[in-house]
Amino acid sequence: MQLWKAVAAALAFVSVDVGLTTAIYVLSRPDRSLLEDLRHFNIFDSVLDLWAACLYRSCLLLGATMGVAKNSALGPRRLRASRTAIALVCLSAGIYAVVKLLLFSEVRKPVRDPWFWALFVWTYVSLAAAFLLWWLLSTVRPSAKALEPGAGPEAEAGAEGFRAQGPRPEQASGATLQKLLSYTKPDVAFLLAASFFLIVAALGETFLPYYTGRAIDGIVIQKSMEQFSTAVIVMCLLAIGSSFAAGIRGGIFTLIFARLNIRLRNRLFRSLVSQEMSFFDENRTGDLISRLTSDTTMVSDLVSQNINIFLRNTVKVTGVVVFMFSLSWQLSLVTFMGFPIIMMVSDIYGKYYKRLSKEVQNALARASNTAEETISALKTVRSFANEEAEAEVYSRKLQQVYKLNRKEAAAYTYYVWGSGLTLLVVQVSILYYGGHLVISGQMTSGNLISFIIYEFVLGDCMEDHSLRPLPPQSVGSVYSGLMQGVGAAEKVFEFIDRQPTMVHDGNLAPDHLEGRVDFENVTFTYRTRPHTKVLQNVSFSLSPGKVTALVGPSGSGKSSCVNVLENFYPLDGGRVLLDGRPVGAYDHKFLHRVISLVSQEPVLFARSITDNISYGLPAVPFEMVVEAAQKANAHGFIMELQDGYNTETGEKGAQLSGGQKQRVAMARALVRNPPVLILDEATSALDAESEYLIQQAVHGNLQKHTVLIIAHRLSTVERAHLIVVLDSGRVVQQGTHQQLLAQGGLYARLVQRQMLGLERAADCTAGHHEPPANGCPKA
Repeated sequence: MQLWKAVAAALAFVSVDVGLTTAIYVLSRPDRSLLEDLRHFNIFDSVLDLWAACLYRSCLLLGATMGVAKNSALGPRRLRASRTAIALVCLSAGIYAVVKLLLFSEVRKPVRDPWFWALFVWTYVSLAAAFLLWWLLSTVRPSAKALEPGAGPEAEAGAEGFRAQGPRPEQASGATLQKLLSYTKPDVAFLLAASFFLIVAALGETFLPYYTGRAIDGIVIQKSMEQFSTAVIVMCLLAIGSSFAAGIRGGIFTLIFARLNIRLRNRLFRSLVSQEMSFFDENRTGDLISRLTSDTTMVSDLVSQNINIFLRNTVKVTGVVVFMFSLSWQLSLVTFMGFPIIMMVSDIYGKYYKRLSKEVQNALARASNTAEETISALKTVRSFANEEAEAEVYSRKLQQVYKLNRKEAAAYTYYVWGSGLTLLVVQVSILYYGGHLVISGQMTSGNLISFIIYEFVLGDCMEDHSLRPLPPQSVGSVYSGLMQGVGAAEKVFEFIDRQPTMVHDGNLAPDHLEGRVDFENVTFTYRTRPHTKVLQNVSFSLSPGKVTALVGPSGSGKSSCVNVLENFYPLDGGRVLLDGRPVGAYDHKFLHRVISLVSQEPVLFARSITDNISYGLPAVPFEMVVEAAQKANAHGFIMELQDGYNTETGEKGAQLSGGQKQRVAMARALVRNPPVLILDEATSALDAESEYLIQQAVHGNLQKHTVLIIAHRLSTVERAHLIVVLDSGRVVQQGTHQQLLAQGGLYARLVQRQMLGLERAADCTAGHHEPPANGCPKA
């Protein structure tokens, strides 16, 4: 908001507030001057204190206005920091106005004094306007003069603070909760049934205190057994009916939000598996699993529990308030004086608890990621005897969670202190003032007892039990619970609503594919390493029916060529063509049916060998599975297993050896009869016999396929029709084995080093030990 508009509005309001309040005060006491009223002040009869309260709030607002006008850079920031304090001041003034109404009603009927009512109503209007103007002044933008270089460091710091306080992209809690509830639309019929039984149960519980008072009046005042018995019978019927309805309500709500949990997990999992590969490079697996398991469970559990309680208490509180005002409007005002403060404390606590809840979830996700990483690689951990170190790392992550839990505990303690003391003051005031009303004959003892029971019911609805062993039953616990659930839901919806940066929207699916692949000036970088070009103007071709080998030092870009051919990542420049069309133009499922990959470390799923070989194919005859296994030289060891092709491979194929996993992965690729086959170090874990058979298949049975081999072994690449040599992301040589040896260069050096290493290994094996400097171990 502009500075001069805010200042003008505040000054105009101060003038109107003081003038109007003074006029009402003067008209309400025409027979007494200000000095006489001050000298003979009577709190039960005079409204001088309400006029003084007007001067106090006007001085506060006037001081804030002058501060903002004098320093438009730092002033608004200070006002933003004091919003809670000014809200408490306004609430305290409003509570005092209610106390004044009760005191005034002891000596005269307020309804017969229109000036008092005018001043009472104007007090609340002016309090609301004062808080609104305070909020507007806190949003004033710094003037150009305040931002001049000579304005001083304090003004510049204030301007920086204002810019830092700019709008945040964080999704509002209300919008998150609304989106979460929109996921329950398929269960509208269940919700209507649950709402009906909820209303029946809440109304039954609401009438119980009223008939308790009737029963007491039947004993104390009427001394009538008939009236007492009637009240007791009605109470029994209400208790039975409300208990029956409450049970059905709870069961239906539990079912609704169990369905919500399943729905959320399905949507989140579908969103995760549709993300681009860079997303999984940037996000750790443990974090994603934590969102999929603990966060979705927390969302559904907390929201189901708290929405149930919120609806129940909304109906219950409405009925309780109606009965309380019908029993005594004076005691009702006393009761509600403290609730605005409790609600304000709950709001502050809820926002803080929400932020802490998100931090706790992030800390737990980090701890879970450590545990998942350690357990999944336990063989490596044990081989280095590093169990204690990993346990210490996990313990440190849990200590971070514990520190946040301590903050949660401290915040809850302060919250209970504030709300509990406020409720205690309200209850003592009700008991004292209610006793006065009974003694003065303004209400019966039975009505007072009914009112006190209603007050306890209302207090139980407002008080927070969220950290007690029993399930939460209060508005306070509902708010903090919803904030905790919303905190977890925001992260879940962040992943659900995330749109992949790389969309697989191709639609080409030709009936025939030759399998020609062309790399044309391909340039590529990983998003996690944006300043490192892993491929630079790479160009080569894979011909149908030919075997092409990629060789080069580690880190030269061989596996990156596979990644872009599989269309896992977007290119920075150039094109990868399949039969003359960009790979991104092909349908996603079609592309990965015609291009099969066997990686150096193949991943098998915890399923049978048959399911692993036919993975991703809707219906594959068992004969084709066996044929593919035979081509991959896997049929023999599979038949030796106890359950044959029905043998479970275990998590990530843990029940099989490295060579067995590679052969099953090879069969998984061959069962598709793919036009393009990629073998990325696919024989690295095989014995010499198995490698020989795989090579025979590659150079014999797979002659109709386009084969790309990545390998370091000379025996694997020397028979290739074309060898492409990469170094630092560039193609440095192309040709056959003999051509490249004749050229010299990097390929020749790699071959020489490998041949020299083999010779030395053979010499050492034969017992002709050379000095250690030449590569053989000491005898």
